[in-house]
Amino acid sequence: MISSAIRSTEINPGKLSFLFKKQFEMSKVKPGETVALVSDLATRIEYIEAAFAAAEALGADVYDMRVNSIPSWTKVGVPTIGKCKGTLEAVKAADLLVIFHVPLFTKWLKEVMDGGTRVLMIIDAPDDLEQLMSPPGLKEALKYAEEKYKKTREVRVTSEAGTDFTYSCGEYPVMTQWGYADEPGHFDHWGGGHIHTFPNEGSARGKVVIQPGDIVILPYCRYVQDAVHLQIEDGFITSIEGGLDAKLMRDWLDDGKANDNDRDPYAISHLGWGLNPQARWYSLAMNGDEPERHRASARVFAGNFLFSTGPNSQGGGKRTTRGHYDVPMRDCTVMLDNEVIIDKGRVIDPKMRVARLSVA
Repeated sequence: MISSAIRSTEINPGKLSFLFKKQFEMSKVKPGETVALVSDLATRIEYIEAAFAAAEALGADVYDMRVNSIPSWTKVGVPTIGKCKGTLEAVKAADLLVIFHVPLFTKWLKEVMDGGTRVLMIIDAPDDLEQLMSPPGLKEALKYAEEKYKKTREVRVTSEAGTDFTYSCGEYPVMTQWGYADEPGHFDHWGGGHIHTFPNEGSARGKVVIQPGDIVILPYCRYVQDAVHLQIEDGFITSIEGGLDAKLMRDWLDDGKANDNDRDPYAISHLGWGLNPQARWYSLAMNGDEPERHRASARVFAGNFLFSTGPNSQGGGKRTTRGHYDVPMRDCTVMLDNEVIIDKGRVIDPKMRVARLSVA
């Protein structure tokens, strides 16, 4: 039995259609537009029904394309569109594509976005869709952060735990998610609220200390229990030292190798920070380790520095390894060209700070 079919929620299930309608309004769904849903064998049926009702209420045409797959949460870049004839052409023709699994690092997604289709990913639990819905000011804060990140040429990240890590920027685009897909060719994640780019090839270097309380959201969905010491040279992790958490990281990345000489799983991938005030670091402790509860919240809580390894094809690079590791880190200081924007995990640039809304 698929657990999502029996998992209890705190919100009234009847609110889903209202939440979807609000989300579609934020994504600028208009009368006469076509909304294409891409679901899979594990998608919550209530999400499809709510999307149908929301699109109809806004005067849009809507249909669902269900793929014969249960996409893995831990493996990225696995295509679910394009194998069956006509599927890619269909979603490229839509005004808004709503997808219920992770399409990132696939070739077809880039082709769809390049054609101007807006793309909205919905992969979180009902309670989190309500809690994390983009508050007023979040897009503006992230647009401001995006402009600063685009102009940045060197980033330094430090922490009292021992992190002292630098990388150069500009080779790859800055990617920003504010929680809804309202611009042509824009990808977003309902519940999002973060920014990232991929470091220039070979530029990442220094020491990263993943400390207890940091979160390994991919692949494990767990708080780090003991410190992991990473040494990084020329864009690749060269050593991983520590206890259990170091072993878990090393074994996962080794398992992602295409051959014994493959270093791609150890490459530094997307790097950035979260700004969504609706998310909380302690959600993993409150809601358990089910990934559906943390796909957005763990990555976007304000002031976290999101460190990752593996692929960079989403930004236009050539690495497509499945050895992907995502670690939202607490208590870091982040400097853009020597300007501090986050101090020990606290956002100090006033234009990046957003007020939190109370959710009843």
